[in-house]
Amino acid sequence: MSAQDLASPKARSYDWPAIFKDLIGTALVSLLLMVPIVAYKSVITQYSLVLEARWGTVTVILLIILAARLLMHLFVWNRAPAAPVARTSTGPARASLTDRIGPWVFPALVVFALLLPIISGGDRRTIDLGIYILTYVMLGWGLNIVVGLAGLLDLGYVAFYAVGAYAYALLSTVYFPYWFGDGVVPWAFYITLPIAGLLAALWGVILGFPVLRLRGDYLAIVTLAFGEIIRLVLINWFDFTNGPQGITVPKATFFGLPFTPGPGGFADFFGIEHNRIYYYDFLYYVILLLALLTYFVTNRLRRLPIGRAWEALREDEIACRSLGINTTNTKLTAFALGAMFGGFAGSRQGFVSPESFVFIESAIILAIVVLGGLGSQIGIVFAAIAIMGSFELFRELSVLQDYLPEGTDPVHFRMLAVGLAMVLMMRFRPRGFVTRRQPTVFLKE
Repeated sequence: MSAQDLASPKARSYDWPAIFKDLIGTALVSLLLMVPIVAYKSVITQYSLVLEARWGTVTVILLIILAARLLMHLFVWNRAPAAPVARTSTGPARASLTDRIGPWVFPALVVFALLLPIISGGDRRTIDLGIYILTYVMLGWGLNIVVGLAGLLDLGYVAFYAVGAYAYALLSTVYFPYWFGDGVVPWAFYITLPIAGLLAALWGVILGFPVLRLRGDYLAIVTLAFGEIIRLVLINWFDFTNGPQGITVPKATFFGLPFTPGPGGFADFFGIEHNRIYYYDFLYYVILLLALLTYFVTNRLRRLPIGRAWEALREDEIACRSLGINTTNTKLTAFALGAMFGGFAGSRQGFVSPESFVFIESAIILAIVVLGGLGSQIGIVFAAIAIMGSFELFRELSVLQDYLPEGTDPVHFRMLAVGLAMVLMMRFRPRGFVTRRQPTVFLKE
């Protein structure tokens, strides 16, 4: 038997000319991209603008790209198929690990969320991070109605977030004090919260009517334009929105008790020592309560006829029409309910400005829904923790600044890391973190 016969099938399967051709093409494309972006850096001197060459950095990045590409050829793309394994029946099928622990995941997350302020020991940064993540979980659940359940690609969801935030800000700072006097300000949060959600739902219906006949890419472009129109209106309608200067919103109170020191405050009413952390604990639990409300309402709607109509619309709109389902009402309810929860999330803003509602926010919320798994509520929680938590993690990597090129901030790499994570997820888990969901209805035999 020759040495060639002893060679592994995997080694014989490599097409080295094709691999080298691919590596050469990869190197050329990488150089074309890196020469204008990485190879030269503009440096402002005292008298002129100088281009500083950085070919060493280009070489290092190119070698890393080629090495990664080669490894993909060797171990991923040319991997030999695994031999089929015969399964022998040894008795009744056992439930998988996912099926056994799945029902306990959400209760465990809720318990952890309830105990987080206690576990953190009153650390404000931890509570702020919890508020930050819960807000995006709530936004993800709202967008999940539109994208995950109804199958309508919405790239302008941040517009409803902005409508809720500005409705809350303008009503609590301008209109309610003007109509009812300053005595209503301590109660403004509780009064304007449902109004902000209803106004956002109204704008969801307003968006839904023009796009009833659109689907796919065309729908995405129109919703993207809607989000940008809202942002530009907020910037330029200075008399109404205060333009780029934004609006400072008064802090929420505990049913009329402000979180301030002195008589009449929260601490004075309960006979405890004043601490600023009480306000952040209160805000955290309000956001948690709103997020749980979003979860339970969405979960209940999935089991109602309207939820089944959303899923039918997502699978096949033509078949949905042929079954007699009113697709107009189905789409409008999806837009309205998704927008309403986005408006609720916007009501927690302490300072409102147009810079908070740019397109990248819509992209992040959509990334949370896609990475979590379309239609999966638990998956959205994990995706929000992973994405928003990674953003905060990059803020803590300032120690790496000593090892990076001058003027490079590790925070600037956070979107790069999120993009790389999405590419890897689409390669290895294209259906998201959680790919299995309980059916809406069961056929009973």
